[in-house]
Amino acid sequence: MPILKEEADIYPDDLLDDATLLKLLNEDRSWWCVYTISRREKDLMRRLQALEVPHYGPMIPKRYRSPNGRLRTSFIPMFPNYVFMLANEDERVQAMTTNCVSTCNAVVQHEALVEDLRQVHKIVNQGEALTPEAKLQAGSKVRVRSGPFAGLEGNVLRRHGKTRLLLSVRYLEQGVSMEMDEALLEAV
Repeated sequence: MPILKEEADIYPDDLLDDATLLKLLNEDRSWWCVYTISRREKDLMRRLQALEVPHYGPMIPKRYRSPNGRLRTSFIPMFPNYVFMLANEDERVQAMTTNCVSTCNAVVQHEALVEDLRQVHKIVNQGEALTPEAKLQAGSKVRVRSGPFAGLEGNVLRRHGKTRLLLSVRYLEQGVSMEMDEALLEAV
C-alpha cells in the first residue's frame, strides 16, 4: 500500500511524442533543467501542472518494510532534485517564483535530452525494478534486440553476477539500470 497515491510525473501525458514536441517547440519554448530545493520535486511538478507548463520528472516506486513489518511503497524521484521543463521565458519565471527552484539551466543539446528521456519514460512505464545510478560507468554499448524494450540503447553493467542495462541521461551524468537477459542484447 503506498503511503501517498502515485501522482503524474509528466505533463501533458504525450509530452515526449514527436507531434506534441514539435507543437510546443513552435510556441517558442525550450528545454530547461530545473534543480529544486531539497525534496521539493513533487511540489514543483504539482505547481507546474496547475500552471499548465509541460514538464517531466521521472518517479519510481521504492518498496520497503515499516518497523512493524508492513510492506510500504513510496514514489521517489529517479533523479533527486531534478525536473525537466519545456517552457517559454514567462513560464520559466513563474516556475522560479514557486519557492521550489534553486537553479534553472537551459538545455543546449535538447535532441539528446529528449532521446534519453524517452528511453527512461519507456522503462518507467513498464514497471520493471529499477536502480538509480549516480555516475555513469564505462561499459560496452548495446542495443536491446527484442522484447518490450526493443530498440533501447545503453551500456552493459555486471553486478553480483547479473547483467544490467544502464540507460543514461547524459545531461545529468546519471542514469538508471535494470536487470536484463544477456541474450536480448547486441553490440552497437
